[in-house]
Amino acid sequence: MRLELKGITKRFGTFTANDAIDLVVESGTVHALLGENGAGKSTLMNVLFGLYDADEGQILLDGAPADFDGPGDAMAAGIGMVHQHFMLVPPFSVAENVMLGHEQVTGPAKLLDIDAARAKVKEISDRFKFDVDPDAIIEDLPVGAQQRVEIIKALSRDAKVLILDEPTAVLTPQETDELLAIVKDLRDSGTAVVLITHKLREVQAVADTITVIRRGKVVGTAAPTASQEELASLMVGRDVSMTVDKTPAKPGKVVLRVDDMSVVDPEGIARLKHVSFDVRAGEILAIAGVQGNGQTELTEALLGVIPTTSGIALLDNEIITGMSIKDVLMSGMGFVPEDRTEDGLVADFTIANNLILDLHDKEPYSKGLALRPKVIEEQAVRHVEQFDIRTTSVEATAGSLSGGNQQKVVLARELSRSLKLLIASQPTRGLDVGSIEFVHKRIIAERDAGAAVIIVSSELDEVLALADRIAVMYHGQIVGIVPPDTDRDTLGLMMAGAHTEEAA
Repeated sequence: MRLELKGITKRFGTFTANDAIDLVVESGTVHALLGENGAGKSTLMNVLFGLYDADEGQILLDGAPADFDGPGDAMAAGIGMVHQHFMLVPPFSVAENVMLGHEQVTGPAKLLDIDAARAKVKEISDRFKFDVDPDAIIEDLPVGAQQRVEIIKALSRDAKVLILDEPTAVLTPQETDELLAIVKDLRDSGTAVVLITHKLREVQAVADTITVIRRGKVVGTAAPTASQEELASLMVGRDVSMTVDKTPAKPGKVVLRVDDMSVVDPEGIARLKHVSFDVRAGEILAIAGVQGNGQTELTEALLGVIPTTSGIALLDNEIITGMSIKDVLMSGMGFVPEDRTEDGLVADFTIANNLILDLHDKEPYSKGLALRPKVIEEQAVRHVEQFDIRTTSVEATAGSLSGGNQQKVVLARELSRSLKLLIASQPTRGLDVGSIEFVHKRIIAERDAGAAVIIVSSELDEVLALADRIAVMYHGQIVGIVPPDTDRDTLGLMMAGAHTEEAA
């Protein structure tokens, strides 16, 4: 199937998310969409999938106009989409999830034909070597297998065009390689694949054509032979360094010591199991692992968000376990949470007020019980400029910002005060390559200024670029602490719990 988008324009109020976009995707090709956070890539695909109505333009399938009133129409026309956040029902089996929404019935009693769904899953799984059991329960499957189920769902509805939105965000390196192999097999079978991703290495590995979108407009196309620097430059409109420039670490005294820390959740499940490590001044300890292996509980326990069941943490030889969150922050910890909307911002507060959330009662932002609005505004304007926070005013609410710009507000607040320890979970999630470059430089600067730094990232490239040491977590435990020159395959095996290393 040949897909053509002609002059697609989508507006939200006065904001134009897609501005007269033209795009052609041929059968049997992988077409990558690259762009900054908020560039309009996902909006464009949501228009294609029938989730949004375009204000202008048209969709052509094999030269014929197509008009979708919803995803059902798009799927009926041969378009499938695998969203970044899976649309699966965890307690259901693979076969039940695949048949959901287009159930078949059999016999006089018109019972659900689960056998037909099983056969369809097995046929697609065998054809593309997915190795998926039709009777497996979704919540028991690893995320890589769940993603294959999403692809099976789309293919079971005869998708000729398959949209993959940030498909490797939660995968291990090995699972990523397996997915890229699947994408190549889909292409070779004649399926047109539209790949939305910010990971340039993956684009170069599988894309046949690359279209770059910047601020809602197509700004160029590129061949997969283009360098990462060339692709990044197209994305942000300026030269971008794709390597992290840092000198060797010069570790000093131990700033954070964690000893035998465990966390059990309210259901009695152990989320953190006897974790011990330390971090020194002037070094970055990167914590690697597939999301959901205890990283969240570790950082929240250090901040005091959740209680520990054993063990202690000492910051600069002071026990912080059991302290209030405010006292922990005031003792010299900066904290960038993984979920900025839930834990990092107050959506209804202005950008200016979000930038002083943990300092609002301190000089120079307040005097006695009264805030000093002019000082707060002046500081906010400096932060907005320094961190390239894209907003019309510092008085706009944080909730009105795109996800990437919300992340910049959190980073600006936490990196703009003197810290003994910086903990940053997924610090560049949702950021474009230009902003990632800036954030990485700031993190390195914190290290070089003498702070101890903990980075929690599911991006292995980020871990390898920033780390002075790497701690790998699996099922609530640190299975090894290794040097940053450890090869990707070894790290991937450790992240999957199949291999451990002695602590470095």
